[in-house]
Amino acid sequence: MNTAPKKQVAVSFLGTVLDSGFGQGRWQKWRPNVAMNQRHDFHLDRMELFYAEKYRDLADHVKADIQQVSPHTVVNLVPMELENPWDFSEVYTKLHDWAAGYTFDTEEETYLTHITTGTHVAQICLFLLVESRQIPGVLLQTAPPKNQRRSMGKGDIGGYEIIDLDLARYDVLAERLAAVRDDAVRYLKSGISTQNAAFNRMIAEIEQVALHSPSPILLSGPTGAGKSMLARRIFELKKARHLIKGEFVDVNCATLRGDGAASALFGHKKGAFTGAAEKREGYLKTADGGVLFLDEIGELGLDEQAMLLKAIEEKHFYPVGSDKEVQSSFQLIAGTNRDLRREIRAGRFREDLFARINIWNYPLPALADRREDIEPNIEHQLALASQELGRATRFNKEALSAYLAFAHSNEARWRGNFRDLAASIMRLATLAPQGRIQVEQVAAEIERLKWLWAEEADSDDLLHKGSSEKADNYPDKIDWENLDLFDRLQLQNVIDECRKHQNMAQAGRALFHVSRNSRAKTNDSDRLRKYLQKFGLEWGDIVQ
Repeated sequence: MNTAPKKQVAVSFLGTVLDSGFGQGRWQKWRPNVAMNQRHDFHLDRMELFYAEKYRDLADHVKADIQQVSPHTVVNLVPMELENPWDFSEVYTKLHDWAAGYTFDTEEETYLTHITTGTHVAQICLFLLVESRQIPGVLLQTAPPKNQRRSMGKGDIGGYEIIDLDLARYDVLAERLAAVRDDAVRYLKSGISTQNAAFNRMIAEIEQVALHSPSPILLSGPTGAGKSMLARRIFELKKARHLIKGEFVDVNCATLRGDGAASALFGHKKGAFTGAAEKREGYLKTADGGVLFLDEIGELGLDEQAMLLKAIEEKHFYPVGSDKEVQSSFQLIAGTNRDLRREIRAGRFREDLFARINIWNYPLPALADRREDIEPNIEHQLALASQELGRATRFNKEALSAYLAFAHSNEARWRGNFRDLAASIMRLATLAPQGRIQVEQVAAEIERLKWLWAEEADSDDLLHKGSSEKADNYPDKIDWENLDLFDRLQLQNVIDECRKHQNMAQAGRALFHVSRNSRAKTNDSDRLRKYLQKFGLEWGDIVQ
């Protein structure tokens, strides 16, 4: 373990007035950024000094003076162009972007954010960034000696104070902090404007837990409810706040079987068993300093559960076949679609492990229980699909209305939760002509989803529609067996609807009853004729 003292790094603005001076008389003047490097009670290893380009000569001069009085201090001049240094939004945005792109190393370095120089707006913004841990450190206030000109010559370079304020006491700052927290909550929700009140309250609490607690988090809920995505977002939020340094290790425990489970999790020494030709670290060691997500933790065997409990509580464990312990400090996030209390009663899950991982337990609701969140998630999934396909895709107004009407109805069971929704939107985006999802695609997709969620008997009936047995009821000129299920289901349902009507015009009005209202000219027969022609069919072929 490294016992060397941490390096000290100061973050500061160039004082265009306080730091000024080029003649010898400048050494009789208190200059904040120079004076802090003349101190004997603490030293700085590095300075990150913000400056505007028009003050570059002064910045170079201050840098040279700092290195004269403190040769070991590295001074990095950081350009910070501000059109209006009194514009709160501009200053905060520029500093926020700098902090987001800066590589902080809190294990090796301590950060002192100097708030003596710069405008009052800049000082407030630095307050906010430190308080929200976007700059992970403390505030440093320096002050001149009481009799500046007489004292500077005698080696009195003023005082300093490490500031630890409760910024929530100040309304303006509290509002800014609330905005930072809101940003974090939106991040955990992937930027999706969810409407479900209970879900939003849960995510707001998870944001607080993620930033303030290193204890295990248990995410429960059905498959596809978003446990893995939320776990990764928690990790990314903690990493952005410099609370962890390690990586995110995602493990599906359902894939760990038999003797290999312990080796995969805890590692093994070379020669520990047949086939162990090389040493393996294991997932727990890989997650050292980071987050270990064990999805479907209820699938672990009882032996692995006991070893995991020891690793969580003591932060060390024995790899398979080794008599030497390995250390690993990680935060555990566990996921499960089982009721672990029931698993305990059945003897399949250890009660002591459940007690240890159940400190923060968040049940993620199924999509069917959050129907008000379907529409914003459609927008999110459509954006992802557009990015993957490399072209923008949108719903027509009537197509979106038809899809939402079904999605919100009890017919839509959403058994696979967000996985079903993501797959559905991807299919629609892929098949959308010219990037516009039409009512026709939505109608076919709805039939596909109904088939997906149908009970076994109903499912058999729908599948038989594509068999040679059932195809006798449909035109022989179509090679049904070589049609995609998507096209087969759509075409068969169109034919079924057509056979309910006396002519093409009536059938067209029924099939396009929503979209026809938004057209300046309605020609339902022509639209239906063009659809049938894609399959080489005429009206007479389907109504014989």
